[in-house]
Amino acid sequence: MLRKLTLSTAVSALAVLAMAGTAQAQDWSLNPTYGTISLNGGFTPDPYYVSLQSGGSINAAGLGGNCRGYIANAPDVRLNFRSGSLPLVISVDSGADTTLVINAPDGRWYCDDDSGSGLNPSINFGNSPMSGQYDIYVGTYGNASLQNATLAISELSSY
Repeated sequence: MLRKLTLSTAVSALAVLAMAGTAQAQDWSLNPTYGTISLNGGFTPDPYYVSLQSGGSINAAGLGGNCRGYIANAPDVRLNFRSGSLPLVISVDSGADTTLVINAPDGRWYCDDDSGSGLNPSINFGNSPMSGQYDIYVGTYGNASLQNATLAISELSSY
């Protein structure tokens, strides 16, 4: 009985380690592929656009929650943001089915699939967004293919 329990415990521990390895696959300390942006509340032009390619080889589902799509290891864009009194909305526009994965200043992962128009994602951080570093990953839903996309950063609730 003890042997069976020990084997079961070992298998469980390995499963937890495997899941933790997957969740740590995104390395926010790497340089972002499409650059670093610094914006303060009230920025212009609004929205601020970045052309990029969505996708990567890592399945974002490993991060848990409602994270979906295939993303890169390094962030696509790093946003250093000093908030004002307006909301912060980060969205993607693409002809492909895209997803959005953001590591916010609080260290949490925020993910979306299809809350924007059509098959496009959008995350609204509300009227009191956190100041700090946002590491943004734009994914491609369903496979690891790279697709043309535009990231939009705005303080307008809709645009």
